Amino acid sequence: MRRFLFTSSLMLFAVNPALADINHVLTQSAQISIDQAYSSAKRIGSTYSASGSNVTPSVTSGSTTTSGAIGGLNLGSLTSGVPAMVDTNYAVTTAGSAFSFSESAVIGDTISSATAVTTTAGTVDDLPTYGEVVTGSGGVKSTLAATTLSSGIMSITAGGAGTSAILSNKMSLEID
Repeated sequence: MRRFLFTSSLMLFAVNPALADINHVLTQSAQISIDQAYSSAKRIGSTYSASGSNVTPSVTSGSTTTSGAIGGLNLGSLTSGVPAMVDTNYAVTTAGSAFSFSESAVIGDTISSATAVTTTAGTVDDLPTYGEVVTGSGGVKSTLAATTLSSGIMSITAGGAGTSAILSNKMSLEID
């Protein structure tokens, strides 16, 4: 009987081992960003156009007037990359008759030596002086901050304009 009790007692303690894997992962991350200042400038070119009906153009150069000639841009005379304008005179061809006339001129941008953008504290102080300019002033850090603690507590403090913050807390539990 003693043998039976001893063998029975051993059977109670000889349990098969549990084959279970547990994987527990905690991930915390914080990302803060401040937009950069930027500027893009594009020079515009010079253009000239004229159209009409029952009008006669003429150009005077020096003391000579040439009828039927149209002025416009003098590409032989450039100042800082911009051509000089040649004036055109217009007269109604048949007096008392209907006429139409349209003239358009755009003077292009000169080649500037001051094309840099300077920034102070995230704001654009000086802009390029060209015809097409796109500028973003950028962000201001101010009080922007992110904090993560080992206890799982996360916090952000808002910054100035042009700032952003992303907080992420991930927990995964895998039992195999």
